[in-house]
Amino acid sequence: MTIIEDTRQKSGMHELKHRHFEEMGVELVRNMLPFGDYALPPTISIDTKADMAEIASNIGSDHQRFKRECVAAKEAGCQLIILVENDDGISSVDEVHTWINPEVIYRPRAITGERLEKAMKTMNERYGVRFEFCRPEESAGKILELLGVSV
Repeated sequence: MTIIEDTRQKSGMHELKHRHFEEMGVELVRNMLPFGDYALPPTISIDTKADMAEIASNIGSDHQRFKRECVAAKEAGCQLIILVENDDGISSVDEVHTWINPEVIYRPRAITGERLEKAMKTMNERYGVRFEFCRPEESAGKILELLGVSV
């Protein structure tokens, strides 16, 4: 289990608590909290991507960094949802193979739509990451929907 400790907690003043947390197998992560001293990580986190090229770059070129984020979310018990905004008509992972990466023209080794779809499905299976898609103008509403917020 992971809990968040506010960065305004004075360092060195809470060692007894920290030792007990460690003995109980609780990982402590320091981060600024808007209020309070300790909190649980969120249960849902949404990472927005501006377009298909950005998620292709994250999974293709920045794979290790992206994978670390996915693993961290899973270990924290958080559902990570990647919301890909796009005007390419992609509305589900099962359609990603139809996307044509313009980078392939200049970089033949750039990730293709077929490889990107396969990687997304693998990341879903291994780390529980969900991939959602929408048009840019639908993004705000989709984020609220995914967070379970009704307006």
